[in-house]
Amino acid sequence: METKTQTVREVSSIAEMKEVSQSFRKQNLTIGFVPTMGCLHEGHLNLVKRSLETCDRTVVSIFINPTQFGPNEDLDTYPRQLQSDIEKLVEAGVDILFHPSNEEMYPTDYKTYVQVQDITEHLCGTSRPDLFKGVSTVVLKLFNIVQPHNAFFGEKDWQQLAVIEALVEDLNLDVVLNRVPIVRE
Repeated sequence: METKTQTVREVSSIAEMKEVSQSFRKQNLTIGFVPTMGCLHEGHLNLVKRSLETCDRTVVSIFINPTQFGPNEDLDTYPRQLQSDIEKLVEAGVDILFHPSNEEMYPTDYKTYVQVQDITEHLCGTSRPDLFKGVSTVVLKLFNIVQPHNAFFGEKDWQQLAVIEALVEDLNLDVVLNRVPIVRE
């Protein structure tokens, strides 16, 4: 019996990711998207499972977004375990891993940010004023790059999910947000 080696296609450039997504769309394949900052756990893998069950192709991003960290926050010490994450994505059956560099996402002359009002001024937004501007900006960028039909987010980060829902609604984005209940390890 022949065994098939599973792999995940790794993409790090914006141009290549856009080409891949356009190719999927030309084939009328639905694209599911799970944005992460890596260090994948069962909660992330549950989002991936939902995408795999409901979409023709699944893209997972791993990008530790520097714009959502403020001064004296944990950007430099944020855990990074790309090889372990890739192994988990291969085992899950993910089609594409998009992991751009900081320079790819935010070139030297970058100057555009997105800010959702009201929701971001309470709870986490009070103590971390840069958080939601960074989240809103990177999610919008990722949606424009990956061009998903569906995006999957855990309900664990309630305020972040509310911000992303407002972003999608207010900017008339053509993506369906799928809320997935919390899974604990």
